[in-house]
Amino acid sequence: MTDTISFKLNGKPTRLNLDGNRLLLWVLRTDLGLTGPKYGCGQGHCGCCTVLVNNVALRSCLVAVSSVKDKDVVTIEGLEQDGKLHPVQKAFMAHDALQCGFCIPGQVMHAVSLLNKNPQPTREQIVQGMNNNFCRCGAHTRIIDAIQSAATEMQGGPAQ
Repeated sequence: MTDTISFKLNGKPTRLNLDGNRLLLWVLRTDLGLTGPKYGCGQGHCGCCTVLVNNVALRSCLVAVSSVKDKDVVTIEGLEQDGKLHPVQKAFMAHDALQCGFCIPGQVMHAVSLLNKNPQPTREQIVQGMNNNFCRCGAHTRIIDAIQSAATEMQGGPAQ
């Protein structure tokens, strides 16, 4: 059955005619050509497919596209604004918090959601908040450092 699903994607109105039961991940990647959200485990465990829906991190491999009707969806491709990287993106680069890059879009999106909810998390809160995003490269310590740095910048402190 074909549904008309309208939502805002990376700040732009989007209207699609498709099966509303299709997973958001595949609509983003296949229909809309956005390759930031990755297919990792397909069960919501790894976080590679994380996107923001109304500023909350969701695993797009578990979300039917119909559930984002009339909502704001942001992928890693839409995080930068007016040619300027988001503080989390800048901090990941500055702290060399990536290696292969496969999990990084999901890590970044989850970190943005975490900082939206808690702008000044402790290191332990970051560790707990990012616990369900897996990185096989072992960049976890640098990822935590990057999130702390981004939190400081987002609160008006110096970018590190």
